[in-house]
Amino acid sequence: MKHVMILTGAGQIGMAIARRMGCGKKIIVAGKSREHAENIAGIMQEAGFDVTAEVTDISSRDSILNLIGTAQSFGDVTMLVNAAGVSPSQASIEAILSVDLYGTAVLLEEVGKVIVSGGTGVTISSQSGHRLPALGAEKDEALALTPTDELLNLDFLQPENIRDSLHAYQLAKRCNVKRVMAEAVKWGMRGARLNSISPGIVVTPLAIDEFNGPRGDFYKNMFAGCPAGRPGTADEIAGVAELLMSEKGAFITGADILADGGATASWYYGPLRPKS
Repeated sequence: MKHVMILTGAGQIGMAIARRMGCGKKIIVAGKSREHAENIAGIMQEAGFDVTAEVTDISSRDSILNLIGTAQSFGDVTMLVNAAGVSPSQASIEAILSVDLYGTAVLLEEVGKVIVSGGTGVTISSQSGHRLPALGAEKDEALALTPTDELLNLDFLQPENIRDSLHAYQLAKRCNVKRVMAEAVKWGMRGARLNSISPGIVVTPLAIDEFNGPRGDFYKNMFAGCPAGRPGTADEIAGVAELLMSEKGAFITGADILADGGATASWYYGPLRPKS
């Protein structure tokens, strides 16, 4: 029986983290598209990793439970890398809430029930959540603690109260961070740790969709105007994940690491600051 890593989201960031942390483990790559999951699995298998592709709909609890069952058939679940999600240029308000918000909350909850002592998890959030104005303590607590199957019933998450898909994405990513904090307390009772990473503009196929989408100029201006002066790479995000998931990060849990080249800092206090 092996130590098992669950990787959700068959994309560049998830794969980079899995390559950094998955040596010697059984890696279950879960994607909504079998083609994408098998493509990532194939690339990693050719590099010497033990990988199995699994089709998973992260917006479905039953699908998540099937994924966890598959993982446990190979051994103890010791790592979770959740990089699943859709972008505001790719999906509707409802889809973003179902996948990025509800799906992530369910995944963290269910994996938290089986993660073994010494296990670690990281979920990929976004800088977008950091640009959303403060919601207030009551809404933050609701995002953190509302039972997962009641989350989408919250009044402020009703589609009529959400401006557009970007606003939905920001709310989902704010929820990710709050959910990680709450779930880290539960994971800690099992001797495990959970954190999130909020990347900025990272060059991936999803980001290229954004560059070519209706907000393309906005995103290009963002990385041009941030202190780093460039977009990031998946390997740089994997470096942050390596810290969080290794013994070097043993005192870090329930935290969110903003890795955006300073774009958020510039948004609030620099040249990217919105003109009033």
